[in-house]
Amino acid sequence: MTQTLEDFYQEKFNWVPDTLRKDIGHFNVFRIEDVISKKVSLLPFSRRDYFKVSLIIGRRKIHYADQSIEIKKQALLFSSPQIPYSMEMLDDQQTGYISIFTSAFFHHFGNPQGYKVFQPDGNHIFELSDEECMKACAIYEKMQDELVAEYLEKYDALRVLVFELLLSAMKMHPAPKIKKTEPNAAQRIALLFLELLERQFPIDNPNQRVALHTPADFAGQMSVHVNHLNKALRETTEKTTSGIIAERILQEAKILLKGTHWNVSEIAYTLGFNEATHFNNFFKKHLQISPTQFRID
Repeated sequence: MTQTLEDFYQEKFNWVPDTLRKDIGHFNVFRIEDVISKKVSLLPFSRRDYFKVSLIIGRRKIHYADQSIEIKKQALLFSSPQIPYSMEMLDDQQTGYISIFTSAFFHHFGNPQGYKVFQPDGNHIFELSDEECMKACAIYEKMQDELVAEYLEKYDALRVLVFELLLSAMKMHPAPKIKKTEPNAAQRIALLFLELLERQFPIDNPNQRVALHTPADFAGQMSVHVNHLNKALRETTEKTTSGIIAERILQEAKILLKGTHWNVSEIAYTLGFNEATHFNNFFKKHLQISPTQFRID
C-alpha cells in the first residue's frame, strides 16, 4: 500500500498540517526518535508518495522486494515513490534525522528525482564513516534552523541542503566518467521508450492496469515502426524491447507480491495479463518458481 504525506502526519503526530496540499511543495525534517517509537521493531513494507532522505544511526536491516541490506552503524538512506521497502530495527539505539519532501518542492529548482539514488535500479544506502556522519548531522541541524527562520528565501537554502546530501552520496559511489554528447536519434527513441515504460509505475491499487505491455504498444504510442524501436533499443542498451519490458514487469511483480495482500489474479491483471496462468508461466520462466512460492519464501 502507498503511504501518503497525510498518512505520515496522522500516524506520527495525529494531526495534518493545514498547509499540506498536493499541488504545493512540502518539506520538513525530524529527529528519528520523534517519529519512530522504540517499541516498534519492524516498519511494514510500503510505498511512500513522497521523497525521503534519512540519516540512520543504529543497526537496521532494510528489506526490498528481492534483497535485504544491513546498516551496521550509520548510513544515508534515499527513498522515492518508486522504491518500496520495509525496515527492521536491530538494536535499541536508533537516532538520526529524516527529511521528507515532494517533487513540487523543487519546481524550477533542479531535479533531485533524476539522481540514481531515487531510481529503482540505483544505490539507495550509503554507509558513513564517523566523520561523514558528523558532516551529515550538521546538514540536518542546519535544515532544522532554516525551517524556523523567518526570511522568505529559507526554502531555497533548504533545497541547497538537500542537494548537498545528494552530492555527498555521489562522491561515495562516483558514477563512471563519460564524455558528454548530444543524443542521437536512437538514444532519443530509447529515452522516450524508457520514460513511457516507467510512467506506468508504481501500481497503487488492483484496479490500476498497465496500458502498454508489448513492443507494438510502445511503438504505436511513439509513432515509430516497431522494427525501428527494436533496433534503437538494441543499439543503445544491447537488450531487446521485449526483454526490457519483461524486466520491469518482473520487478513490479516482485514488489506487489511482497508488498501487498492482493491475490495472484489481481496482480496478473494489473500487470497486463489477461489470465493468471499467463502470469504464472511468465514468472516461472524468469525465476524458476511460481508467484505464490516467491511470496512465501
